[in-house]
Amino acid sequence: MKLLKTLAPAAALIALPALGFAQDATADAAAVPDINPYIFTTLLFLIGGFLVFWMAAGFAMLEAGLVRSKNVAMQLTKNIALFSIAAIMYWLVGFNLMYPGDGWLVAGYVGMLFSPTVLEPVGLDASAAALDYASVASDFFFQLMFCATTASIVSGTLAERIKLWPFLIFVVVLTGFIYPIEASWQWGGGWLSEAGFSDFAGSTLVHAAGGFAALAGALILGPRIGKYNKEGRTVPIPGSNLALATLGTFILWLGWFGFNGGSQLAAGTVGDVTDISRIFANTNMAAAAGSVAALILTQVLYKKVDLTMVLNGALAGLVSITAGPLDPTLFGALWIGAVGGIIVVFAVPMLDKMKIDDVVGAIPVHLLAGIWGTLAVPFYTEGTSFGVQALGVISIGLFVFVTSAVLWFILKAVVGIRVSEEDEINGLDMAELGMEAYPEFSKG
Repeated sequence: MKLLKTLAPAAALIALPALGFAQDATADAAAVPDINPYIFTTLLFLIGGFLVFWMAAGFAMLEAGLVRSKNVAMQLTKNIALFSIAAIMYWLVGFNLMYPGDGWLVAGYVGMLFSPTVLEPVGLDASAAALDYASVASDFFFQLMFCATTASIVSGTLAERIKLWPFLIFVVVLTGFIYPIEASWQWGGGWLSEAGFSDFAGSTLVHAAGGFAALAGALILGPRIGKYNKEGRTVPIPGSNLALATLGTFILWLGWFGFNGGSQLAAGTVGDVTDISRIFANTNMAAAAGSVAALILTQVLYKKVDLTMVLNGALAGLVSITAGPLDPTLFGALWIGAVGGIIVVFAVPMLDKMKIDDVVGAIPVHLLAGIWGTLAVPFYTEGTSFGVQALGVISIGLFVFVTSAVLWFILKAVVGIRVSEEDEINGLDMAELGMEAYPEFSKG
């Protein structure tokens, strides 16, 4: 015992430095910021962004397959051009107009115009980064893809009879001004956000908006020659390559995981990553249900399955779940997506009866299914209401449709938006571009 009493003070003295080191380590750990949310959310935006970029290829292949061979090169040209224009306009105007922060020109409605996006400096370190969110560059990159998607929707509806350059002028205004302004009302903290409107990844803000712009253009442009005969009946105009259209649908389906999953906007916690996984599962279920619903319904109505309806059914299911992909159960995602597929099957002939010529079915898929998906949000998402959801759809629809219609009318009056009858019959590839996608099949 005497020995222990003698050694105890010495042991205490020896332990003191170790305790000091432990306290220093704890202090150092507390001083080091948590960089994981920043890193993983930035990666989410980058990975989600290039998945949504891949959707540009999906739209190009879908449209190339659903137009006639004499117009394929034109559709491919429009798709790569519209994406490139969107990239420039979203940098020059769109991003800061959509996310004005404290820089509203008209509070809650319009942000500051012509304020080019400024990214972080090279070699940014943790002390200067916004560690609670993500890199500005990754955020800009991700959001740009949504802007370009909106323009892609318009391209397919107006195919085979619109001039190239008036269409691209419209894209400049749509991606630089129209889309960023209406999206700022919700995602930029504008008046719809304050009202309680909910659109998780853009059933209305992206898809229905693109559909409203396409509808305005289709009404002003008119149908293709020969689409409706003198008796008022619809004359089917088959696409050139259903294999390409199917490939495009699968590419869009893949890209949608980035579209909806990336819209979680956070990946730094277990909860966030779990939610992203749930979003993936619901997104896939809605697409599958939309496809199967169209498959069964076309068999029942027409006694034969219509592949184009099945493809658009899958896309309509995806659009339908986009407004609320997190909260539903898998069964909820199934029936929401299935309703989207049913909408397509009934809406396509309805548009034909109204003599609205939509070459690829973008209006049923993106506009009508987008509206449905937005109105379905309150079934599963707490704190939302059918009234506010309807308010959001109506206000965005009116703004996009009216501004688009005014712009289409101006373009029609000033430069003309439709090719000549001769050029339309011969095909826009040769008339507008002087080249063909399939030159070996044009003769003989």
